[in-house]
Amino acid sequence: MPEDLGIGESGLDWIDASGEFADIVLSTRVRLARNIQGHPFGVRARPHDRIRVNERMRELLPRVVPLRGARILEIPEMSARERALLLERRLASRELVGEKGNRAPAPGSALVLAPGASVSVMLNEEDHLRLQTLFSGLRVQEAWSVLDAMDDAVGAEVPYAFHPEFGFLTSCPTNVGTGLRASVLLHLPALVLTKEIGRVLQGISQVGLTFRGLYGEGSEVVGNFFQLSNQTTLGKSEEDLVDHLDRMVRQVIQYEQKARGVLLRDAASVTEDKIWRAYGLLRYARSLSFEEFMNLLSGVRLGVSLKLLPGLRVYSLNELMIYTQPAHLEEAAGRELAPAESEAHRAAYVRRVLAAEPVRTSEEGGGDSAAPEPAD
Repeated sequence: MPEDLGIGESGLDWIDASGEFADIVLSTRVRLARNIQGHPFGVRARPHDRIRVNERMRELLPRVVPLRGARILEIPEMSARERALLLERRLASRELVGEKGNRAPAPGSALVLAPGASVSVMLNEEDHLRLQTLFSGLRVQEAWSVLDAMDDAVGAEVPYAFHPEFGFLTSCPTNVGTGLRASVLLHLPALVLTKEIGRVLQGISQVGLTFRGLYGEGSEVVGNFFQLSNQTTLGKSEEDLVDHLDRMVRQVIQYEQKARGVLLRDAASVTEDKIWRAYGLLRYARSLSFEEFMNLLSGVRLGVSLKLLPGLRVYSLNELMIYTQPAHLEEAAGRELAPAESEAHRAAYVRRVLAAEPVRTSEEGGGDSAAPEPAD
């Protein structure tokens, strides 16, 4: 694990694989968009308006119990790599940090990280405030409960922009109403392999949900990870939206579990071979692009869930996903890495992690049959 990161080990509680269905559900996030009365927001906000919002939030933090003791990371003061780390840890959006941390962030933009790291606030992203919670596994109701309490606490200190007919006012019309976006990041390889994923995604779109890639809006699906979230925010209560997402996600999980059963029943040898090939490549590869790594990791993650790769932990696979991303590799190396160097560093890190958790097999008497790690 890389040491002495610029932002420390902040914000990684959500990868601990502690939640329900953690082998299928990587994380649950609930986010609320809020704006403060008396301050211009959206395209009307000027740099001094954003800075004033930042200052106002700093003033109220000691009075908001869920945010007491929080760290405030001023985005413009961070390096491009540090901003990219926040994006790779899914603590901040592309809009907050600048595209992949390379575009200059807006004045007054900041990330407030509460103790425990499951609660945070993005300041001056698209809206004045983006309150958010991020938990391991499927924990939609718990994530909403925590966020609801934080929303009440902040709202008691500053007046939100609110319309009696339309609800909470936001910069983007699609967020008007509750301002709520709840999402669950699921690993659905069996639905992809059985070619049922198209039907499932079409079905969720008909019940008010949408899907995105690993990094949210505008990102592509890699490693068979799909982020499902509510599509509408107007006309229903927050509780209704959260409950609906929870029920629909549980149904998708059932479809994935059924598809995994089909693979084991109708294509057991092919499935097992695919899983072990993926493990073997990760275990001994000397160069890995992130896309190739994610696709191989998908096979290994499926193998762990199906108990075909005993000895590996879901937590270790979650950790691999974080620390093999480009900014994390550069932070560990302490310098910028050319693409070929990054791929070599990624493969070396994966080998070290997998060597520390050798897979056990039950063939011909069982025991630990993992081959020794060859010298670099």
